[in-house]
Amino acid sequence: MARIDYQTLLDNALKSVVKDALIHAQVNGLGDGTHFFITFKTRDPGVVLPDFLRMRYPDIMTIVLQYSYNNLNVSEREFGVQLTFDGRPFFIRVPFSALVEFKDPSVDFMLSFHPKNQTEPDNDMELPLDEKPGSVPDDKRVVSLDEFRKNRK
Repeated sequence: MARIDYQTLLDNALKSVVKDALIHAQVNGLGDGTHFFITFKTRDPGVVLPDFLRMRYPDIMTIVLQYSYNNLNVSEREFGVQLTFDGRPFFIRVPFSALVEFKDPSVDFMLSFHPKNQTEPDNDMELPLDEKPGSVPDDKRVVSLDEFRKNRK
């Protein structure tokens, strides 16, 4: 018989609080000093993020929704928002399954989540190697840099 995964049930219930808060912000905007700090895993499936941000934040990233955000869209499984980075607008999308933390410091409110560890890579930069750890690669794939260096004598 399968055990009840209470942590997952609790995380799902708390993520609905985040979703409802984001829907409220989508419909009514944020006022009275309200602002959200949203921390998420950048490499989770479904996360849409410009490559330069994914390189800057390879594991987790925190965004702030306060004054400078546009086009906040919330669905059942994710939210998307346009934010400005380096003076340029970019659209990002974050599935609720990628959330790590949600804060509203204006009312001293914080939720922490326990996202599942990702088992497979989400992009080409993390493709698994064919070799097993500690194995010696095939000589045909090893290139000696000495051939390309200038003789310093």
